[in-house]
Amino acid sequence: MKAYEVIRDATSSDSGMIAEIYNDYILNTAITFEEKRVSSAEINDRLGRVQGSGLPWIVAIENSAVLGYAYAVKWKDRSAYRFAAEMTVYLAADAQGKGIGTSLYKELLTRLRDNDIQTVIGGVTLPNPASIALHEKVGMKKVAHFEKVGFKFNRWHDVGYWQLNFI
Repeated sequence: MKAYEVIRDATSSDSGMIAEIYNDYILNTAITFEEKRVSSAEINDRLGRVQGSGLPWIVAIENSAVLGYAYAVKWKDRSAYRFAAEMTVYLAADAQGKGIGTSLYKELLTRLRDNDIQTVIGGVTLPNPASIALHEKVGMKKVAHFEKVGFKFNRWHDVGYWQLNFI
């Protein structure tokens, strides 16, 4: 049995719940290197930019609540990178460990492939065994490890990158 009702495109009405999920990560983890809370208006602006660029931002929904979300952004702005995207996923605390992240990533990968994206990249603040397992579960392989590139909560953090090629 699925732990959610549906995965669908995110809409502006989801921005408040997305901000609530993301702010928990900002305030309590080094998983994101943002350090200040974001408003639902800022999330709505980001959502518009992602979808306006032709890339997907999706949400998993249960009882009208956002359990988690995933989206992709252009890897780089130069035209030769047009077939590469970076993806990310965030889950509400009570939605973790139920397969929702895997479902979101699989749906996102399908949409990216259908959108002519050939290379997908995911960044992970290290250590993070759960995120590593998720990326590898959907077929991604570790391709890079950068030491001490993020400074949050008065300590340095490493970042690893995982990649999946459809070609």
